[in-house]
Amino acid sequence: PPPFPDHPTTFLTGLHTVATNGDTHTQVGMAAHVYMASESMTDTYVYDADGELLVVPQDGRVRFVTECGVLVVAPGEIAVMPRGMVFRVELVDDMARGYVCENYGTYFELPERGPIGANGLANPRDFLYPTAAFEDTDATGELYVKFDGRLFVVETDHSPLDVVGWHGNHLPFKYDLTLFNVIGSISFDHPDPSIFTVLTAPSPDPGVANVDFVVFTDRWLVGEHTFRPPYYHKNIMSEFMGIVHGVYDAKEEGFSPGGMSLHNMYFPHGPDHDAWLKATSGDQQPQKLADTLSFMFETRYPLIPTAYAGSIPALQDDYPTVWHQLERHFTGPDA
Repeated sequence: PPPFPDHPTTFLTGLHTVATNGDTHTQVGMAAHVYMASESMTDTYVYDADGELLVVPQDGRVRFVTECGVLVVAPGEIAVMPRGMVFRVELVDDMARGYVCENYGTYFELPERGPIGANGLANPRDFLYPTAAFEDTDATGELYVKFDGRLFVVETDHSPLDVVGWHGNHLPFKYDLTLFNVIGSISFDHPDPSIFTVLTAPSPDPGVANVDFVVFTDRWLVGEHTFRPPYYHKNIMSEFMGIVHGVYDAKEEGFSPGGMSLHNMYFPHGPDHDAWLKATSGDQQPQKLADTLSFMFETRYPLIPTAYAGSIPALQDDYPTVWHQLERHFTGPDA
């Protein structure tokens, strides 16, 4: 993971863009950010006019104080701040770190579950919204506005969180990822990873979303005659991945919680050699993947890393070597 700065930072001042695509004017695409905070935002507020913010805490609890009320969000949970929602972020613990997906496109919604039906994946009843609350203070402060990819600021003489009540569905919300009901194969073969989709921001073209938020959490692997880790592929979607806790079964070494990886569209990838060896040398007894939580921001557009991403000290220059030990295993007379 990126190191914490050597100076105090808030959620806002400790926010760094790692990769981005699309256009805020036409409301297409997304940006992936990381945040590292060591102090609360005090008399400082922000709203994003460019997109909605999906926040994935990785280390430390945070309190979102919004126009509509308060949400306390811990690692293992997510929060979504709608476009235009004013909020500040306070620390519940000493430090906080996590990931943010800034979605420029259509708002996140639950995916169409098709044959899965009503019982599986994320269920509407488990999404939590704040109880209405407001502040009535005359303290001076600053309100930051992100618009057109730039940050503007205005001085305030009162708290902008002075909305007394709300009505409608343009609201901040949170969701506990342990409530995600994982669907998987109980016979053979590897299901499409769309079964891990928590939220989706659709695009005009079916099957290729503007952004998908996908999680890989505790689950049983029982498929027979099957290579159980994610298979080798070129995806039509770009994959920005992070780890909240535990290990990822396709790369158990060298991928730490708080770290991230990027596999852009149409670039081949898959499990490293160690994961391949483990998956092909066992007797395929049922296996429980436990104490693990990884996620992906998937997007139909290529994600372009920023200068900040290239400056992170932990940048893995030799990443392609994790596949160098893989060998041919074709069978037949001409093998």
